[in-house]
Amino acid sequence: MRAALIQITSTDDPAENLEMVRARIAEAAEAGADWVLTPEVTNCVSSSRTHQKSVLRHETDDPMLAELRAEAERHGVAVLIGSLALLADRSGEAPLVNRSFLIGPDGVIRARYDKIHMFDVEISEAETYRESAAFQPGDRAVVADVGSAVVGLSVCYDVRFPALYRRLAAAGATVLTVPAAFSPVSGEAHWETLLRARAIETGSYVLAPAQCGRHATRAGRPRASYGHSLAVDPWGKVLVDGGTEPGIHLVDIEVDLVTETRRRIPSLFHGRPFEGP
Repeated sequence: MRAALIQITSTDDPAENLEMVRARIAEAAEAGADWVLTPEVTNCVSSSRTHQKSVLRHETDDPMLAELRAEAERHGVAVLIGSLALLADRSGEAPLVNRSFLIGPDGVIRARYDKIHMFDVEISEAETYRESAAFQPGDRAVVADVGSAVVGLSVCYDVRFPALYRRLAAAGATVLTVPAAFSPVSGEAHWETLLRARAIETGSYVLAPAQCGRHATRAGRPRASYGHSLAVDPWGKVLVDGGTEPGIHLVDIEVDLVTETRRRIPSLFHGRPFEGP
């Protein structure tokens, strides 16, 4: 299976982002991709809650979701929408959800995953995030099939919580997806190490399409993302590094390599119960 990691610099205009992503999917399909993956918050990067509430939609009304389902069917490719920022389905203190979608080559939604771990951090005095102030966290891990692969879904900050990935792999996942809009500071320090660790710990492929560069926004605090979309094989080898510019990055997935890696070092199956501390 040939996967295409789409690295983009989304703005806070969903319509503009939709046209950009549609073009990238067509390019990836033309290049022979069977599966196209986009980053976190593909539809809108914004730190303004007022702006988000004015431009975002519920899942049932979201134009990007509808159009990318049509693009998947048109080109006969599976599509992982890394995530969409959407109005929440249920009432709560936070008005939005950060939801990943796995779409089959027939345009049917195969799986939905709401980001579980909220990015509430203080990287520096000038760079703080309170994702939980706007987004409702998910509470369910998700796996689904794409071709010969079983995919375990996650989003960005989830990558710092290895128990999630062990659970996904134990449930049969052979490919773990980590779409992201990673901070440049923490990205430089931790991004590659975390992704390689998740691959090695589980003997899985890790595919991580990423936002990159400075995001053009009309409201709220300026944002920038680290880039460096990565594909890592089950042995921990980096197969693709997308650098810092927008682009399409192809990688071939060999599911048999997962079986072979887990046979060589079967740590995924060697966990034991223990007590304490």
